[in-house]
Amino acid sequence: MKNLSISPKEILLELASDVAGSVLFAAGIYTFISCADFAPGGVSGIALLINHFTRLPIGAVSLALNIPIVLFSFRYLSRSFFLRSLKTMLISAFFMDIVFPLFPVYRGEKLLAALFGGIFIGAGLAVVFLRGSSTGGVDFLVFSFKKLKPHLSFGQISLAIDALVILAGAVVFRKADAALYGLIATVVSNITLDRIIGGSSVGKMAFIITDYPNETARAISDAVERGSTIFTGTGSFTGERRTMVLCACGKAEIVKVRRAAHETDPNSLIMITDYTEAFGEGFQDAAHL
Repeated sequence: MKNLSISPKEILLELASDVAGSVLFAAGIYTFISCADFAPGGVSGIALLINHFTRLPIGAVSLALNIPIVLFSFRYLSRSFFLRSLKTMLISAFFMDIVFPLFPVYRGEKLLAALFGGIFIGAGLAVVFLRGSSTGGVDFLVFSFKKLKPHLSFGQISLAIDALVILAGAVVFRKADAALYGLIATVVSNITLDRIIGGSSVGKMAFIITDYPNETARAISDAVERGSTIFTGTGSFTGERRTMVLCACGKAEIVKVRRAAHETDPNSLIMITDYTEAFGEGFQDAAHL
């Protein structure tokens, strides 16, 4: 059954991933984008726009912007995900405002700033996501809107929020190019994130053979707000009846699904594969194709 204790090794791995992800993320935002006169999507993009007018630290502004988002999203988030994300946000803000200002920023071609900024941002987010955490902000909003409007995809929600921030960047910097560079940085960061976490597939499918199917399905639901299907079968080698939990989810969610299944039943057999299309509630609407 589920083991609630966290080993020192797990704590060190989480801290290491937070530091690595925060360094990459801060490099993308502060080193490459902060002086390039454009804003990528997300809360960090909004923080960059505020920094342009006030010169307030980007990390501190991001934390401040996350306060109302956290208050809105708290009831939709699992306690462990919230605490992990809070820890990651604080570490990220520390590197963004304390460490990286000690080093020079890139002031060259804006296209290169958008490309490399997007790569570093996406890589940083991937490292954080792989340990079941997040940098807050849009991640929290997307999770909450997904709970309220399950027919919308994560991509649709993120795209709408990012588009507003990118267009605001064009207005703030008074350059149409600012929107183009912001779009490039956002697209590159999303591609980098997808490639690191899940390759080129649209989503992931988890097949979990376990002695605790109901508990596993409940743990998955608590972790990612995804439903599961439970099957009963017979093992060809042993002849014993076994149960299998099937869960389809997004690429960024599969790490949480895998962790929830393993923590619930460490002896479970977990098989993960890709899928290219999914239709129905919580996925694409087949009626609009």
